[in-house]
Amino acid sequence: MANPLTIADLKSLAQRRVPKMFFDYADSGAWTESTYQANESDFAKIKLRQRVLVDMTNRTLETTMIGQKVSMPVALAPTGMTGMQHADGEMLAARAAEEFGVPFTLSTMSICSIEDVASVTTKPFWFQLYVMRDKDFVLNLINRAKAAKCSALVLTADLQILGQRHKDLRNGLSAPPKFTPKHIWQMATRPFWCLDMLQTKRRTFGNIVGHAKNVSDLSSLSSWTAEQFDPQLSWADVAWIKEQWGGPLIIKGICDVEDAKSAAETGADAIIVSNHGGRQLDGAPSSISMLEPIVDAVGHKIEVHLDGGIRSGQDVLKAIALGAKGTYIGRPFLYGLGAMGKEGVTLALNILRKEMDVTMALCGKRDIKDVNASILLGRQ
Repeated sequence: MANPLTIADLKSLAQRRVPKMFFDYADSGAWTESTYQANESDFAKIKLRQRVLVDMTNRTLETTMIGQKVSMPVALAPTGMTGMQHADGEMLAARAAEEFGVPFTLSTMSICSIEDVASVTTKPFWFQLYVMRDKDFVLNLINRAKAAKCSALVLTADLQILGQRHKDLRNGLSAPPKFTPKHIWQMATRPFWCLDMLQTKRRTFGNIVGHAKNVSDLSSLSSWTAEQFDPQLSWADVAWIKEQWGGPLIIKGICDVEDAKSAAETGADAIIVSNHGGRQLDGAPSSISMLEPIVDAVGHKIEVHLDGGIRSGQDVLKAIALGAKGTYIGRPFLYGLGAMGKEGVTLALNILRKEMDVTMALCGKRDIKDVNASILLGRQ
């Protein structure tokens, strides 16, 4: 495909280049994947109002997310094992995001470490925190994010226990990959991926190995992560994290009005309406279907963002129209990264920006800050 025009085009290219176990990791949900699918399909149910004979000149998508200027209301979401979609993937994606003027959020479960990403960027990025039982390690992560001058901490609240993702279990997913006949075949059929991966030393969880106690190899790391996610995480822990961090705090994984109200009382700067990309509770509502009621309940108290199901610039615009102050993309940038490396991440962002810009104009708006529910059919 010489000229990818859509996120779907990038997805097709990534599927051809990335070994199956890692492509499936990015492209799957929990159990029946009904919530994963609803995240996408529910956007299509929202219809736009076409407006004509209005001034469409001098358009701008610039706005802010938690007070930080962004070239468009899109951030790169924290995604685990990004560096297995493409060698040094987090570093490449962070550079692409910085050049584009949008936030990059590094996952705790990244392949490239906090320090790796800081070494190739010149502006602050965001760090996503998983709370472990080992509070010394959690504090160490926070302090490392401070040392790297990260400008926001994203606390993920919906992964106290891991949802079952059938594809990962069937594929025997691991980082680095195991050398079974099945895994060797998957990699052998993706030679360009292998060539890139041979040129990097980053092939396991960079934020953990060498930093967490008693974790030095793959087997101990696997057992450590299975045991360490804290099932007792509570709202009381948020206050401790906020105190230790001392900077802008975003809570990710809110998909219920009552939880949104609790989150708004914590003093966090923003919440992200998210069901973890359909990877946790299968059968939960889509993120976009919960956005408006959550905005209605707490939008006057706390900034509300949205994550999950975005596959086009039109999806971003619909989320903004329903009250989101910002959005996050995970799979779209992973598809770009897997397909074409840093260039693919930039292309994914350009695709979204163009689709958003043209759609905003055809809906009769010139400034993203003026977009509201009036651009949606039946809301005028």
